[in-house]
Amino acid sequence: MKKNSSDSMTITERKIITITCLGHFLSHFNMLFFPALVLPLANYYGTDLSDIVGRSFWMYCFFGITALPWGIAADRWGARRLMMIFHIGAGMCCFSAALWMDNLLIMSICLAGLGAFSGIYHPTGLGWISRSVSRISFGMAINGIFGNLGLAVSPLVAGILNWMYGIKAVFWFAGAINLMGVFVLVGLPVPSEIQGKVSRNYSGKNMIKPFIMLLLAMMLGGVVYRGATVILPAYFELKNQGIFDFFIRLSDQLSPNVIATMTVTSVFIAGMIGQYTGGRVAEHFDLRKCYLIFHVITIPMVITMACVSNVMLVVATMLYFFFLLGMQPIENTLVAKLSPPQFIHSAYGTKFILTFGVGAFSVKMVAAIERHTGMSSIFLTLAGISCLLVLSILGLIAVTQGIFQTLGKQKQTEHNTSD
Repeated sequence: MKKNSSDSMTITERKIITITCLGHFLSHFNMLFFPALVLPLANYYGTDLSDIVGRSFWMYCFFGITALPWGIAADRWGARRLMMIFHIGAGMCCFSAALWMDNLLIMSICLAGLGAFSGIYHPTGLGWISRSVSRISFGMAINGIFGNLGLAVSPLVAGILNWMYGIKAVFWFAGAINLMGVFVLVGLPVPSEIQGKVSRNYSGKNMIKPFIMLLLAMMLGGVVYRGATVILPAYFELKNQGIFDFFIRLSDQLSPNVIATMTVTSVFIAGMIGQYTGGRVAEHFDLRKCYLIFHVITIPMVITMACVSNVMLVVATMLYFFFLLGMQPIENTLVAKLSPPQFIHSAYGTKFILTFGVGAFSVKMVAAIERHTGMSSIFLTLAGISCLLVLSILGLIAVTQGIFQTLGKQKQTEHNTSD
């Protein structure tokens, strides 16, 4: 009996998912260990919190603005070569930051380099999945889970290593695990491009407007995502005093920073569950409506985050990130559906130059709001941006009615042919 390809992955597809999952884990690990060090670094350098947050601007900016040139390079030279550059470059930047930690300027430059090399992953890895894995949404969901695992583990590992060994140990550890990716690439030989088995694109001039609408939505989503994640550990440390008092009574060896990073980890575990849920939902329902619903639900959650503290804050934040991160496999599948196959890496590069590049300006926004009106106002601002995001998704739905009717007919034809 012939095995249905929709029910499983081939050995080659599994290798690709393994490589890309590690890359996704590391790209987010690289970006999220810094927020857990914001307060320790402020104390280390004797400066204020807003100055340290501002120092990360170029890291987050380069993480985004390099996505398009990296995507173009991946379309030309293949995903495998770009992934090798990612692992080596990111590892060396972390080692350099540890070696020259006492120089704030050099540390900032190393962070910028870490952002630039980490920016390779998203256009390269997601494009590789889109080209080579038949179940795109499911592949994106599994890949997204490991990205969220990086988000969840990074602040916890950074907090514990800083607590036990100091700030330099965090950078030494980050450099070592980035270089591990080189051994995985060598140990799992697989072509960097295998054209997927199913038709997933609708060609025509009327693709331009939908893709622009999708880019607008993704850009606003990038501002919301970066704004929420960059301040979250420090926000928890300042707002969850009741939780801290409880844990410190259990063990006076724990610091508020460690407890805050542990709490952030629980939030991103909720995001991992959201990623899997989003991927499964995307396989069975209209992608655009799922995209809309997930973002709508984030709005009351982020408003609640601005108004509560302690346990209620943690619960609201877990729900917020469940949907904010859960929509990502839906969004990435939309990019695959609305992009020409020969430029798929460039399409993801265009997405991430907006979501992470423009989103990096939210670091400046967060620093300015925190300086003038306090942290709670940051989340009210993010709620307003999410309202604009929802309006842009409604526009996307309006301009893609004919396209998705055509895609539905193609899918039905392929299903009948496979039967």
